[in-house]
Amino acid sequence: MQLEFIVDGPPVSQQTRRKERLKEWKEIVRQEAEQYWFPGQKTAIGLVMLQITYFYDIVGMDVDNIVKPIQDALIGLAYVDDEQVTDVLVRKRNLSGNFKIEDMTPTLADGFARGNEFLHILVADAPDQEVLIS
Repeated sequence: MQLEFIVDGPPVSQQTRRKERLKEWKEIVRQEAEQYWFPGQKTAIGLVMLQITYFYDIVGMDVDNIVKPIQDALIGLAYVDDEQVTDVLVRKRNLSGNFKIEDMTPTLADGFARGNEFLHILVADAPDQEVLIS
């Protein structure tokens, strides 16, 4: 199982006081994910991992505040329930910074081509649950 997609940023924090804005953000994430969902693709019923990279312009928000709304937005599409998410990797990178991208996917290239801050989101099968990385 794999779903890779881009969402224009900035993200909205789970802790925002503007609950309507949070609801709108979840809808945006869901709509973007659905655009990359191909016909016949099945919702994961097993364990999954979520990888989020926030490419920001000037000031990036704390990474821990962006996970939950994205995770919630994908319920019923990428996975049945967010309790299936066993591994989460979240990072932020300044678009003006120096970094190297290995194995650039067409989806990630699309994000950079948009010319503004964005989130690259990947949902994939979870790694082996019996192997821990030290």
